[in-house]
Amino acid sequence: MWLLKLAWKNLWRNRSRTLVTQSAIFFAVLLSVTTSSLQDGVFDHFVRNMVSYYSGYIQVHQVGYWEQQILDNAAVRNTAVESVIANHPDVNALASRIESYALASVDEITKGCVVIGVEPDAEPQITQLDQRVASGRYFEHNDQRPVALLSEGLAKRLQLPVGDTVILISQGYHGAMAAGKYRVIGLVRFGSPELNDQVLYLPLPVAQAFFSAENLVTSYVLSLATDKNLERTAASIHRSIGQEYEVMTWKEMMPEVDQHIQTDKGTMYIISGILYLLIGFGIFGTLLMLMAERKYELGMLVAIGMKKQKLMVVLLIESVLNVVVGCVAGMLASVPVVWYLHVHPIRFSGELAEAYQRFGFEPVFPASTDGWLFIVQGIVVLAMGFLLSLYPLLKVWRLDVVTAMRK
Repeated sequence: MWLLKLAWKNLWRNRSRTLVTQSAIFFAVLLSVTTSSLQDGVFDHFVRNMVSYYSGYIQVHQVGYWEQQILDNAAVRNTAVESVIANHPDVNALASRIESYALASVDEITKGCVVIGVEPDAEPQITQLDQRVASGRYFEHNDQRPVALLSEGLAKRLQLPVGDTVILISQGYHGAMAAGKYRVIGLVRFGSPELNDQVLYLPLPVAQAFFSAENLVTSYVLSLATDKNLERTAASIHRSIGQEYEVMTWKEMMPEVDQHIQTDKGTMYIISGILYLLIGFGIFGTLLMLMAERKYELGMLVAIGMKKQKLMVVLLIESVLNVVVGCVAGMLASVPVVWYLHVHPIRFSGELAEAYQRFGFEPVFPASTDGWLFIVQGIVVLAMGFLLSLYPLLKVWRLDVVTAMRK
């Protein structure tokens, strides 16, 4: 106990030296937490933008549909299965779809398109489709009229304004002939050129009637509160609904996007490593300065009879107190900084912003408020501080009293 008291008194005997040491650790934690929260926030925001386009976090299909995406592999709509999925604690929203291909025709112009039958009320909870309407309006509640929403690129190819009629021709369920005409009530805008040039939406009952596929769906699309437990949630849903369905995460449906994110994360890990290296040099430089200032003091203590082992324990306690105080202060100070960057994210402007918007992503860098970020980064810097604190112990162990006391 007396060693602890001695270490505490030593800390505040030279306040400026102690504050410099603690400040180095404080700013290291603050910088580490802020950088990591921005990294995670950017990737989370990217994934949310990407899955809100079309795929959702998870999709449920009849077994075999993903390998051969035809109407004959569609599933009979099952309210019991829908209820099980919707009541899963990690699922925020569920929407049913039927999807296939068709030829869209206006006068003498014909263009292939993807026809997606959606639930007018449920779909916006997954993809915010109602907010992507650039002109005209969205479907009405439980809409069952022969109306359609066209992507802007497709409407431009067909030279089709809002209020005009589009004719669709396709092959329906079990080879049935599918044909119909639909009034265009709105145009939707996507950042993705692939979606913007070929997508046409119908209300789900209207699309089912068009494809002669009453009560059939090709997919259930799910939105989650968070993707932190994505694979576990998918596995849990699969166990709940049985083996006749396949449950796929967005990573399985779009592996190229997942690989791109993993590559970017690898780059960010390298940047984080460089940051930790700079933090380590900063803390070590502070310790070098501290030992240079205390060289005479330590030599005198050993000269008057204090054992090196006890002196090393005192220095270790001092180091632990410095590191803990600096880390705790840094973690507390980073909370309002991260929260501010979460509420008021970094926004880009100019050409960079336009590039993001062209692909449908907001040109913003928000910070993540995940509590584990604060804990993990605090522990990492804490471990670095403890490791670097071994340097003063080594210097004391190798201390030459005569040399240390020579001014």
